[in-house]
Amino acid sequence: MMLVVQLVVGFVAGWLFGKALVWVVNKIDIDNVALYPILVLSGSFFVFAATYYLHGNSYLAVYISGLIVGNSKFVHKRSTRNFFEGITWLAQLSMFLTLGLLVNPSELKTVLFPGLIVSFLMIFVARPLSVFASLAPFRRFTFKDRLFVSWVGLRGAVPIIFAITCRAAGVQHSDVMFNIVFLCTLVSLVVQGTTLPLMARWLGVSEQPETSARVATSDFDIDFPEEIKSASTEIEITAPMLVQGDRLMDLRLPNNTLAIMVKRGENFFVPTGKTALHPGDRLMVLSDDEAALDKTMQQLGISSKPDSEPSPRNRRHWYDIFFDESDWS
Repeated sequence: MMLVVQLVVGFVAGWLFGKALVWVVNKIDIDNVALYPILVLSGSFFVFAATYYLHGNSYLAVYISGLIVGNSKFVHKRSTRNFFEGITWLAQLSMFLTLGLLVNPSELKTVLFPGLIVSFLMIFVARPLSVFASLAPFRRFTFKDRLFVSWVGLRGAVPIIFAITCRAAGVQHSDVMFNIVFLCTLVSLVVQGTTLPLMARWLGVSEQPETSARVATSDFDIDFPEEIKSASTEIEITAPMLVQGDRLMDLRLPNNTLAIMVKRGENFFVPTGKTALHPGDRLMVLSDDEAALDKTMQQLGISSKPDSEPSPRNRRHWYDIFFDESDWS
């Protein structure tokens, strides 16, 4: 009964607190925009603590509120997301540093056999059963899709944290549980992590990504809000591109496309149609017709190389729904 209460209260509290946090972020007016990510981070601590005092599952509440906040529109969302990516890496590094301090290699010999048995059951039995059961309502997944998701792996951030918690609390046999969890994580990383590309090709669920002419705007370092459905592109001017004329108007960019900035050497300036371009200039272009812009850039002789490794089929459609981008790496 306590488990049911914790899960129900955790889910409801996470949903309500997540909605409330989005409302607070959008309503509050902070002069220093750098404090908005701090506000969201403080909100996550509040959700955890408040749910604990409501006798709910704090981990579930933070997870649900994170889903609510991450899929909502709020001010300074892009900078907040970048801030949390940095915090996430810091947390992961701290976690594995703590793990390294707690692991005693000599103790792993005593759990090697049971650890391998547990790893085998988790990889080939428990994980596939849970994935097939979870994806049963989604008819769009083929049998091979489900097999690939089953092979994505266990890794171990959450189980490692729980194992450390048990060990810190002095639970009976916590040392054995901790070592088995560590061994299972290690086996998953080595066996599943290194064979993901091979498994994707073997199951036929991979394909080469679409070649895009767009390149990152590294020189201009400009981010646009997610609500702006536009393609920002950086073009490096070459001599063959200026054969028909060296003015900006001679590039014949598609309609609804603006050349908003030119970088020449270390200087930046806003161009006009009569601006003379030089080889080596970098031109920042903004367009609301991504397909037309890609086609124009390919006609200009600009094309990005496809990734060396094939990407999973339909990744853009369904994979990101279930897994974080960092898991894919």
